[in-house]
Amino acid sequence: MVKKTIISLIAMMLVLSISGTGFAFEPGNERKGKYLYRSNCRTCHKDGATATPLGPNNKTQAQWERVFAKYERLDCAKEWEKFSETDRTDILTYLHSHAFDSPTPATCD
Repeated sequence: MVKKTIISLIAMMLVLSISGTGFAFEPGNERKGKYLYRSNCRTCHKDGATATPLGPNNKTQAQWERVFAKYERLDCAKEWEKFSETDRTDILTYLHSHAFDSPTPATCD
């Protein structure tokens, strides 16, 4: 009886931990995100044109999630408002997929 209870508790904890990570990041369309990033964000962030040089691998996945969660604090927040929520999710998906700690880190050349 005790063994069943312990196994049930472990199984429940596993399910909750897996489902909890799913809420942290809902992926969007990576290809669209790459296009949007390159055609909008990269124009200012390339080689420090008018903003700090920035590419996908300049931040970890968690750092990208924090940036997108509080983008209103950034100097370029007005530019972010031009994007729909779906567009922002797509851009985050691209950056998250190629972040410094991702399986496929990438620059944005």
